[in-house]
Amino acid sequence: MSKPALELTEPVAAPPSRARQALLRRLADVVCLPSSRVNAFERAMTADLLVDMLREAAPEERARVAKRVAPLGEIPTMLCRLLLRDIIDVSRALLEDCHSLSDSDLIDCVRYATVEHRRLIARRRDLHETVTEVLAEGREPIVVETLLKNDLASLSATAIETIVAATRENPKFVTGLLRRRELRPSHAYAMFWWADAEARRTILQRFAVSREVLQDAASDVFSLAMEEGWQDPMSRKALQFIERRQRNRAALDRSRFDSLESAVEEASLGLTRDLAEEIAYLSGIKPMTGAKIFTDPGGEGLAILCKATGLHRSYIAHLWRGLRRPETDEAGDVAPALERVTTIYNIIAVDRAQTVLRYWNWSLSSALTPALIKAIREGDEKVLDEFSVPERTAILTLSKDFAH
Repeated sequence: MSKPALELTEPVAAPPSRARQALLRRLADVVCLPSSRVNAFERAMTADLLVDMLREAAPEERARVAKRVAPLGEIPTMLCRLLLRDIIDVSRALLEDCHSLSDSDLIDCVRYATVEHRRLIARRRDLHETVTEVLAEGREPIVVETLLKNDLASLSATAIETIVAATRENPKFVTGLLRRRELRPSHAYAMFWWADAEARRTILQRFAVSREVLQDAASDVFSLAMEEGWQDPMSRKALQFIERRQRNRAALDRSRFDSLESAVEEASLGLTRDLAEEIAYLSGIKPMTGAKIFTDPGGEGLAILCKATGLHRSYIAHLWRGLRRPETDEAGDVAPALERVTTIYNIIAVDRAQTVLRYWNWSLSSALTPALIKAIREGDEKVLDEFSVPERTAILTLSKDFAH
C-alpha cells in the first residue's frame, strides 16, 4: 500500500515582488531629491505614498529605506515617525546616523518604542534637556547609565532629581551622577545617606565647600538682624547657615552638661534617645538631623558632626562605643569602619564640615512644613517643583524614613 503524499502544513511564502522593491527605491529617491528638483508638496505626497507601502513591506525593505533617508537634512514627519517606531533593526540607521531628528521626533520614539531605542537615543550627541528629561522618567538602568556617560547630553534639574531619587533603588547611578557637571550640592547631600563609602568620600571632597565668601558678604547683616531681635524667620534661617559658630550656647545654658564633650563622654556608656537629642541641641542641630546621623549605618556623619563642632577625633570612638558598634576586628586592630570614619574626620576642614552639617540640618528639619511632611509620607516626587531646594532634598532623603 503506497504512502499518502506529504501535505504542506504552512503556505509557501511568495517570492518578493521586484516591482514593489523597485517602486520603494524610486519613492525613497524622490523623497531624497534636493529642493531644487522637487517642491515641498511633491515631497510630502511622495512620502505619504511611501509610508503607506512601508506599512506592508518586509523588515529588510523598511531598513533599506531608513538607511537611504538617514543622511537627509529633513525627513518628512510621518515617514520619520514610522521608521523610528519600527523594530530596532529598522530604526538603528536613523538613531545612530541621522543628525536631523528633532526633539519632537526623539521624544515620540522614547515614549512609543523599546528600551533599546531609548538606549540608542541616550547615546546621541548634543541631546537637549527636553529629551533627556523624558529619557530619565522611565528610570530604566541601561538607559540612565548610558545617559549619565554621555558628556554631550544636557541634563535638566528635573532629570537630575529624577535620577537622584532613583539611586535609592539603583545605587549604580550614584557613580555616574557624581561625574555630571549638572549635579548640585543639594543632590549630592541627599544621595549621601544611601551612597557607598567611596561615593560618600567623593561627595564630601567635592561638595563640602567653604562658606567664607558668604560670611564676608553677610558680615554686617548679623548686627542688623540682632537689632531687630531676629524677627524675620527667612533671614534667621539663612544666617544660621552662614555663621561661623556651630555649637549652641543657649542650649548649653539650659543643659545639665557643662560642655558638649561631657555629653559625648556620657554617651559612650550607651546613647539613649534623650542623650542623642541633647547632643544634637548642643551641636546646633535639630533632633531629627541628629537621629539621621546616629542611625546611619555607615557612620561618616559622626565624623562630620565631631569635626564641625570642634570635638577631638577621639570623640568619634565615644559615639561609636555608645552606638554599640565594634571598635576592633578579630585581629585586635581598629575596625575598618571606624578607621574609615576617622579618615573622613582627618581629611575634611572644620568650615567645610560645618557646611555639610548645616545643609543636612537645613534640609532635614528646619525646612519641614505640614505640606512637605505630607509629600514625604506619600513619597510624591511629582510635586518637587512646588518646594524649595532644601525642601526637595528633604523629600528625597526622608521619604523612606517616614514610610517606615
